[in-house]
Amino acid sequence: MDSNQTAAAAPKRQAILEVRDLMVFFENALAINGLSLEVHPGEIVGVIGSNSAGKTTLMNALSGLLIDMRTKEKRRGGERITLYGQVLFNGEDITATTPSERVKKGIVLARERHPVFPESSVLENLRIAGYLRTRSEVKETIESVFELFPHLRRLKTRKAGFMSGGEQQMLSIGMTLVVRPRLLLLDEPLLGLSPLMQQAVVDAVVSLKQRYRLTVVMSEQFARPVLPVIDRGYVVENGMLALAGTGPELMQNPEIKSAYFGL
Repeated sequence: MDSNQTAAAAPKRQAILEVRDLMVFFENALAINGLSLEVHPGEIVGVIGSNSAGKTTLMNALSGLLIDMRTKEKRRGGERITLYGQVLFNGEDITATTPSERVKKGIVLARERHPVFPESSVLENLRIAGYLRTRSEVKETIESVFELFPHLRRLKTRKAGFMSGGEQQMLSIGMTLVVRPRLLLLDEPLLGLSPLMQQAVVDAVVSLKQRYRLTVVMSEQFARPVLPVIDRGYVVENGMLALAGTGPELMQNPEIKSAYFGL
C-alpha cells in the first residue's frame, strides 16, 4: 500500500463539538453570521475576538442558554431570537436542546461576571454545584478543585460575596468542574482580572487538559495569554469567522500581531 492509499484509509478524527453555519438574529440584528467550527476531544480551543464580536452569543448558543432566552422572550411577547444552522455534540444534533439537558450530556458553561452564590461559602458553592452527582463524587471532585486552586482551600469557609473577582472566577470554574463536564465552556474567564490572576486561570486550564484530558472552549478578547496554550483558535469579527489556525500559527500571523499585540 503506498503512502497516498495509507492517508486515504486513515479515519477522520471525530469531533466532540461541531458548529455548522450558525446564524443568530436578535430581532433584525445579526449577531452570528454563518459561523462554523469544530472541537476535537482533549483540545483547548480559543475563540478570540474584540468586545461585541459575538463571542458570548456563540457561547450561549453552545450551552443552550439562547434556547432558554428565546423561550422566555416569547412568553413575554418581547425580543425575537432566531437561530439557524446546527450545533452537534458527539454527532448528535443538540441545536434545540435545553441548557439543563446539555449539562446532563456533559456540556457546562462558566460565564463571565462570576455567577456564584454570594451568601454561601466557597465549600457550600461547590457542594451546590454537585447536585447531579453522588456525595462521594462531589467530595472527590472538590478535593481536585482545591488541588487545582490551592488558594480556594484557604478560603473554603469564606462567603463568596466577600471574595475578589479573580477568586470568584476560580470558584466559578471550580463549580463547573464539580459537575464533571466532558466539554467545558469558558466565556471570557480573564475579563477584569489582574495579570497575575489571568495567568493563574490560564495555568489551571492547561492543568485540566493535562490531568483529565478535558476538552475546553475558551472565548477571550485578551489574546496574549491565551494563544500560547491553545491547540487551535478561531478569530471572530462582527459575528463572522475571520481567521483560524493553531495557536502558533495565529501568534505568528501579522494581522493578529497588529490587532491584539500592537506590533
